[in-house]
Formats: sequence, C-alpha cells, structure tokens
Amino acid sequence: MILKNKNAAIYGAGGSLGAAVAKALAKAGAKVFLTGARLDSVQKVADEIISSGGNAEVDVVDAFDEMAIGSHLERIRMSAGTIDISFNAVGVDVVQNMPLTEMTVNDFVNPISLTMKTRFLTAIAAAKIMIEQQSGVILSLTATPGGIGYPFTGGFAPACAGVESFSRNLASELGAYGIRVVNIRSGGSPDSNVFANALANDPRGMAPILRKMEADTMLKKLPLMADVANTAVFLCSDLAGGITGVTVDVTCGTTAALNYRVDRKKQ
Repeated sequence: MILKNKNAAIYGAGGSLGAAVAKALAKAGAKVFLTGARLDSVQKVADEIISSGGNAEVDVVDAFDEMAIGSHLERIRMSAGTIDISFNAVGVDVVQNMPLTEMTVNDFVNPISLTMKTRFLTAIAAAKIMIEQQSGVILSLTATPGGIGYPFTGGFAPACAGVESFSRNLASELGAYGIRVVNIRSGGSPDSNVFANALANDPRGMAPILRKMEADTMLKKLPLMADVANTAVFLCSDLAGGITGVTVDVTCGTTAALNYRVDRKKQ
C-alpha cells in the first residue's frame, strides 16, 4: 500500500485510461476523488473500486471551468485534509489521419488549445494547495507523437509536446516547495476503449495499423493500460521521490527509435 493516506484528484476518470489509473492508485492505498463530465461513467469506476476494497468518491466537475475545479479541490481539502496527487486524463476531440496541408486551422489549433487549457487549470489549482502543504505530485499523460515526428496526427502531436513542456516548466517552479511534476508518455494501449472501438468498427482496417504500431516498438508490442497505471502508481509514490521535471517513456521503445526494419526472426 505505497499510497496509503494519499488523496488523489482525478479528472476524466470515466475514460478507460483515467479509470485504469484511478483503480491502480486506489489499489495502492490512495483515496481517489473521481470526476468527469457525466456522473454515470465515474460512478461505475467508483463502484468497482469500492467493491474491491478501495476508497472512492465521485463528483461532476467541468475540467475546463476554473471555478468548478477550485471548488471541488477545496471540498476535498476540507474533508480529507490534503491534495496529494492530481492527474488529468481528460480527452479532447482531434482530427487526425490526414496531411497537415489539407487541415483547417481550427481543426489543428483546437485540440492544442483545449488540451493545454484543462491541463493548466487543474495543475495550477492543485499547485496552489500543494504549495501550502509543501508537498504533492502533479501527473500528466501524453503519447508517442510528443517525442518524435509522427505523420497525420494533426494537432494531437503539438498538444502532447505542449503538455510535456508545461510539465517540465511547472516542475522547475514548484520543486522548491517539495512538489513533483511528472509526465507519462504512452505508446497507445490496444486494450483501451479507443482501440477497442476502432477494432470493433473496422477490424480489417485496424489490424494492419496495430501490427505496424507494434513493429515500430523495440519490444514489438504496445503497452497495456496496466503498464501505464503501474507507472503512475510508482511516480506518485515516495519510491519516485527523486523524480521530477521529466517525461517517463512507456511506449515500449517507440520514441527512442523506430525499429520496424528489425526482423526478430532473423536475429
């Protein structure tokens, strides 16, 4: 129970990755305060956590609304005493799979603007409380395009790069207060809802895409949601007490190098 007595505010907890991280933090002993745009999705996650012996509360919070975020964190502080972990997994709509030269400026800019807005609002609201506490962890999540050139990803790639840069800069400002700011870069989890839905809707089209993504990794596989969630638990724990201002790569090696030319059968 390496997160025992820790309180975690989680935004976008109704999504598959947000839920996976929430469950892992709760299993490690944290009390998780789950938020989302709809109560039913986060309540389902909370019920699963509670039925497994964990501690969870839910609330509807607009993660793009500064006042709503601040009010929710204040309620947590009043009831639990501290805000030890803040994690934002809120997703935004992204137009992808087309050349930048054919994209409208709004389709390109909107995911960057919206992603940075919600990440900034939730992180800064938590930071103000954590400064008073002199402790805390602010965690974010990006994907492979944040670290390498990746075609046909539209505004998603610069949004990821922006989150990673923001995480580093925030860490440099908050470290003096005992606050750590870290980011996880995932390679895309095939067991997440995004991939599951895509496979269900277009199995013939998605199968070669997944094989290509796997071939681009060093480990010849994609990270599962559990890999991301386990990394989150570690980074939020005292075991990672010396880690801040960095992005931890959980892409199975995609960002480090594209290895699709390596045929393991010939090694």
